[in-house]
Amino acid sequence: MRIVRWLGRHDPGFSALRRAGRAAIVMPLLFALGTQVVRNPDVAFFSAFGTFAMLLFVDFGGTLRERVQAMVALALVGAALVCLGTLASEPVWLSAIGMGVVALLVLFAGSVSSVTASASTSLLLAFILPVTLPGTVASIPPRLAGWGIASVVCIVAVTVLWPAPAREPLRGPAVKAIDALAARLRAESAFLRGDGDAALAAERDRATAEADSAVGALHEAFLAAPYRPTGLSTPARTIVRLVDELVWLDTVMTQYDRLDGPRVAIQSATHAAAWTVKSAAADVLDAGALVLAQHGADPAPLEDALRRLSEARVAVEAAMLAQPAVPAGAGGVAQEMMTTLDPGFRAQELAYAAAMVGRNIVLTARAERRGWWQRMLGHQPGGLSGPVAAAAERASGFVVWNSVWLRNSIRGAIALALAVLLAKLTGVEHSFWVVLGTLSVLRSNALSTGQNVLRGVLGTVVGVILGAGLLLLIGKEPVVLWIVLPIGILIAGVAPAAISFAAGQAAFTVVLVLLFNIIAPTGWTVGLIRIEDVALGCAVSLVVGALFWPRGAAASLRRALSDAYRESVQYLESAVAYGVGQRDASSDPRAQETRAAAASRRLDDAFRTYLAERGAKRRPLAEVSASVTGVAGVRQASDAIVELWRGQPAADGHTAEAKEALDEALARLRSWYAELADQLLARGVLPEPRPADPAMVQQLAGAVLDSQRTSADMHDTATAVRLIWTADYLEVVSRLETAIVAPVGVLSDDVSR
Repeated sequence: MRIVRWLGRHDPGFSALRRAGRAAIVMPLLFALGTQVVRNPDVAFFSAFGTFAMLLFVDFGGTLRERVQAMVALALVGAALVCLGTLASEPVWLSAIGMGVVALLVLFAGSVSSVTASASTSLLLAFILPVTLPGTVASIPPRLAGWGIASVVCIVAVTVLWPAPAREPLRGPAVKAIDALAARLRAESAFLRGDGDAALAAERDRATAEADSAVGALHEAFLAAPYRPTGLSTPARTIVRLVDELVWLDTVMTQYDRLDGPRVAIQSATHAAAWTVKSAAADVLDAGALVLAQHGADPAPLEDALRRLSEARVAVEAAMLAQPAVPAGAGGVAQEMMTTLDPGFRAQELAYAAAMVGRNIVLTARAERRGWWQRMLGHQPGGLSGPVAAAAERASGFVVWNSVWLRNSIRGAIALALAVLLAKLTGVEHSFWVVLGTLSVLRSNALSTGQNVLRGVLGTVVGVILGAGLLLLIGKEPVVLWIVLPIGILIAGVAPAAISFAAGQAAFTVVLVLLFNIIAPTGWTVGLIRIEDVALGCAVSLVVGALFWPRGAAASLRRALSDAYRESVQYLESAVAYGVGQRDASSDPRAQETRAAAASRRLDDAFRTYLAERGAKRRPLAEVSASVTGVAGVRQASDAIVELWRGQPAADGHTAEAKEALDEALARLRSWYAELADQLLARGVLPEPRPADPAMVQQLAGAVLDSQRTSADMHDTATAVRLIWTADYLEVVSRLETAIVAPVGVLSDDVSR
């Protein structure tokens, strides 16, 4: 029980133990099939390492069906790589070039899906083995047979041997966050209606703290994975959107509460309509949590709640338009008009944020309820793009020089190509160990690569010593070697996750010593060969890590932040132009929206690489992450502006003064964020947050008053109200400056030293 408790602490969910247990059962059986029954070294070798690739080096998440689908895809692509690797095994120059090209494609393909990214080591192994082992066309059938046998048996093993529960890192935390946000809305409403009752105030504070904690836990779960936790399936793409949306919704609620008061419900019809929006938003969140909590749930109750929220949102706008006209010559009322309109904007902002969450959950449920034939035909709910289009869009966003993913892919490809070239030219006995050594220790910067080199070589040396001691104890008796082999595989599978990377290297070395002594008894000296080869591969990684981007992801994170803020503010400008400018092809904000989204994904990738780098960070990572989430805030505000004007006529000449005020506000934001981006790159002094310009508020209020005086057309008044709400969203982006500067300053201090 003590061992079980220790494993539970170091191997949560026993995922490593599950993988290792399967491999300990399957691999010796397949190795025995190849050596004792088929008696073909290629079949034995490729079935053994195919088992490692399918069971130990990858652990797909999702439902059982999704895991099986991913493993089938891995088996098929791996089979193609086995053929290509065999054909490219001679001459030396072809092997090196082929390794570089395949490595670049495999590593970069991970940018489109966490499923592909998690399988990159297994896919590379499927090419490394055949390209480093001399072979001809005649070698392809037995090698394919070994890989194919391993693939079939491993898929069966994943299905029937201790099946893992469905693992969706975001779904559970998202459900908890949505539940907590709904409870927060209801607690806040009860407090306001209770006229400040102390017990209700305590309940509101408790619900607020729980909501903040749940949203924070969701964001931590999102960042905890080494890759962006999303695949190309429709549910995976829609669920990952919830992270930014729920963070934004939590921020909106916080701002809503700061501007609310205990007696606002009785002030006006606008406030009453805003109350209805708050209640309807809570209903949407409650229904959304229930739908998201189970796969393929019926989204009808959630769609009903979304319709009620939409009606409440329309009622708020109607209440705005029903405000009594202000008589001509009435002075000093602009600020009063803005105060009257403010609760309508807060309700509109809350309704939009809650509706985004609800609509994504509906799309998730609709996608999961599709029949198999609809999936085969690629039918997508809600007009979403298909997996191929989504993959192309994601990949295109990373094909820029500032992309950490592209740089790491190029570096990995160069390192593996050099490892193959060096292994072939030096004529080492087991050249694939050189390449595997390179692959295992290459990290995002020279320092972390160097640390892994030491761990890798030290672990291998320890493994040789242990293997030699083991052989001295048991001798070369084949039966005993076969008995010890599964135990060694079990330990090798658990050690990297439960102990350390060095312990994993040591255990894996012991397994290889056992395997090669079963094939051809050579004693412990086979371990010495592994030390030589692994050291050679580690040296290649260290040299490449030192020559290419030796500062790691820190500088790239700064550049990615700069690009993301620039692109997001340009999207904000496009969104405003869409509402108040001429509606033509040039004003369509979708192209800039795509660029901003791509910059945001590159930032996410750079931030994950930064988090993955070994070594103590100088600052708490929670502080640094706040600078990253600010980008999402700018994008969400831009999305809201586009949604506000979608289906509505563009602003006309009656609102020229308001449009001028919006242009001034945009110019101020553009200037501030451009300076922020420049100083991030120059490591200079960051700009100070600037308070909103009161003159803009007066101008916008004046435009509303003028429109009410000069036009009886309700459409003119509605346009003026939307202009004010657009300005409110610009004010939201302006308020982000204060939240951004401190964490960005922390990041600049951290990475510039």
